[in-house]
Amino acid sequence: MRPDDRVRVLHMIEAAEAVDAFTSGRQRTDLDTDQMLVFAVARAIEVFGEAASKVSQELRASMPAMPWADIVAMRNRLVHAYFDIDHDILWNTATEDVPALLPLIRALVSGTH
Repeated sequence: MRPDDRVRVLHMIEAAEAVDAFTSGRQRTDLDTDQMLVFAVARAIEVFGEAASKVSQELRASMPAMPWADIVAMRNRLVHAYFDIDHDILWNTATEDVPALLPLIRALVSGTH
């Protein structure tokens, strides 16, 4: 793996772990009452997507099971439509999608993909 790809993948792992920490022990309804939680989760998912957007085409091609375009699209949606974040989608992304991707991302670093 190229050194710059490794850095980006490590950023993705760090952001995914932050999403997990932020949502641990929380409920979907917490997003309706805790603006700090919304900001924290949204920001971590933005970082996850920004790092994914910087990964080389070679690495992306080596990992076709990773939904690269969807990850970047989610980042773009959060950044450019920050005023209209759907809490249900944010919660599902944080508690279902990101955790499901974490093993794939970790496999990239370990070279077992």
